[in-house]
Amino acid sequence: MLRGFRVRLYPTATQEQFLSRTLGCVRVVWNQVLNWRKEQYAQHRTFGSYRDASGHLTELKRRPDFEFLREVSSVPLQQALRHQQRAFENFFAKRANFPRFKARANRGSATFAKTAFRIRDGRLHLAKLAEPVRWVWSFDVPVEELDVSSVTVTREPDGSWWASLCAEMTDSQEPEPPEPTGKAVGVDLGVHTFGTLSDEAEPLEAPDLRRKEANRKRYQRRMARKKPGSANRNKERKKAARAYRKERQAREDMLQKTTTRLVREYDTICLEDLHIPGLLKNRRMRALIQRLGWRRFRALLKAKCARAGKQLVIIDRWEPTSKQCSDCGFVLEQLRLDVRKWTCPGCGARHDRDVNAAKNILAAGLAVLAEQRARARATAEPEPAAGKACGAHVRPRGHSPPRQRAAKQEADLSDEVRPFSGRNGRE
Repeated sequence: MLRGFRVRLYPTATQEQFLSRTLGCVRVVWNQVLNWRKEQYAQHRTFGSYRDASGHLTELKRRPDFEFLREVSSVPLQQALRHQQRAFENFFAKRANFPRFKARANRGSATFAKTAFRIRDGRLHLAKLAEPVRWVWSFDVPVEELDVSSVTVTREPDGSWWASLCAEMTDSQEPEPPEPTGKAVGVDLGVHTFGTLSDEAEPLEAPDLRRKEANRKRYQRRMARKKPGSANRNKERKKAARAYRKERQAREDMLQKTTTRLVREYDTICLEDLHIPGLLKNRRMRALIQRLGWRRFRALLKAKCARAGKQLVIIDRWEPTSKQCSDCGFVLEQLRLDVRKWTCPGCGARHDRDVNAAKNILAAGLAVLAEQRARARATAEPEPAAGKACGAHVRPRGHSPPRQRAAKQEADLSDEVRPFSGRNGRE
């Protein structure tokens, strides 16, 4: 199974200069070929194929003003054409928008295929680099034992370098799947507490990103006061980008650990289908919701459940999970957001808003799961064979007496199932 590994690179000044030149050449090739494809469509009403784009790249290298493309490895340039061809295929399949030009920004990437790199003695050797690039490998699986198919070198806006390895792992290298626990849980996502569990276990706490967010905003204000294009503005921009990267990595670390905990402890996980674009229209809660990353949480949980063989159930967003009593089913007409605890008028039970919602999410999720299993069981079971008389498919009411003719059997049919009759009521 394919797995991705992301590690930090620490290139030297010479290596960083070469990698920056490679990223620039990849950007130039992307933009030049995309402009050529647009011209081809304007003239011949076709964007061309990958082979046509590769031929145009060969012509570009022969031109005197593009001789610098020969200074870097040709593999990342060809990979850029493959990525662009895939982008067009996604556009024609209506899975993505039309490919756009790459700007001269501080972020870029270059993909090295298997013929343009090698991993020897735990070190990464890239094409046209004399010395290996220093990195920090922190995974349990030794890198020498992995069958790495590609390495994507990326430069973040703050100037840090990263490498993403795509490797094929064997069954022995795969981590053991978590053992089944037979437990189900409902998760109610919130703003102050990231997630409340229906079994009232330890809640899912979100990291306090207020300090990191304040640092990022301070660096952004400093950058805004600098002259555009100056060296001081570039310094402040890198500081702001570094602060944003730390904030993003803290959130990602929390999401990875939280989803792993849920998959290990529960076999069935129930979530509510939240309409995040509608929630973001609330100006008071927009920043809090964006800080948590609910959409990323659901995507990670879905992928990990599928990998571990666990079940993820998504209930309807219109279920009154907060206003409904989890004991008697009484539904309140109105419940404000500032009300965190309420008493049920029907049974007198005292509820915590989040815990009660998590219990209702679990009950609704189990109902949805039972309905899905019933449908699957009904689809799998074959229908009983219908009685056939005179070549017509009919279902008799009961067992036919011995030596009974087909005409007599058709006369005993119920009113719900009748044989086909003509316009005059005759067969």
